[in-house]
Amino acid sequence: MNLTSSRTVRLRRRAMGLLSLLFKLAMAVFFLFPFYWMITTAFKTYGESIRFPPTLWPESFTPEAFSDVWQRIDIPRYLKNSLLVSLGVVTLQAVFNVTAAYGFARYEFRGKRWMWALVMLAFMIPTQITFVPVYILFSKAKLLGTLWPQILPFAANAYGIFLIRQSFLQVPDELVEAARMDHAGELKILTHIMLPMCRSSIITAELFSFISTWNSYFWPLVMTNSDKVRPLTLAMQRLQDAHQGLEWPVLMAANSLLVLPVLLLFLLLSRQLLSSFGYRGIK
Repeated sequence: MNLTSSRTVRLRRRAMGLLSLLFKLAMAVFFLFPFYWMITTAFKTYGESIRFPPTLWPESFTPEAFSDVWQRIDIPRYLKNSLLVSLGVVTLQAVFNVTAAYGFARYEFRGKRWMWALVMLAFMIPTQITFVPVYILFSKAKLLGTLWPQILPFAANAYGIFLIRQSFLQVPDELVEAARMDHAGELKILTHIMLPMCRSSIITAELFSFISTWNSYFWPLVMTNSDKVRPLTLAMQRLQDAHQGLEWPVLMAANSLLVLPVLLLFLLLSRQLLSSFGYRGIK
């Protein structure tokens, strides 16, 4: 009886393992297939891209779509704008989010609960609601022809503050008090204890910020009045010609170039991203 029950348990475990593997494979195909389709379509000819039934693999690889994108759009200029805006937002948030999270996690002060409630309230306010007063503000300051309207409104982020604060709260109070007894200042505690121990959460918050800023379309569309300061996302929109129809290889080539930096960052920082959502105790 025991032998039969043990075999049944093993069979159930194998079946559950097989089902888990099949589910993971199905989810991988579900999420990766759009990227596969985008890249393969970028190397197809226009005739093959509109063929029905569609081909899953290009009959003949051709980089013509990428060269067409490069000829139609000033890629270096728009790429420079996107990088400056994204890195500017990430840098400012690295300063303000970390310091704000440290204050909320390690200090008690009057009005702390109300201020934290305001930070949480920011989760529920879409950026589309705030663009009118922000636009008027930057218009009066005569900054619409610069990159600052795309950077300064996002110098702090509620999600980043929340995520980093939760990570700071996991650091034992005894460790911080021991550092203060050794006459360590708050800046030293922050840079030598908090930041190294909570690096994963900080990197994750900055990665999300970079991706959001890099892919932003609505805000740059409203806040810019010149191609000199417009990012790559707005430049790609020009490839959609309503008169000639959608040239799918050109559009997919442009999207491949646009998503490439994000994919590289995600692959490089995926381990930090996963570890930031798990609690790690300190021995």
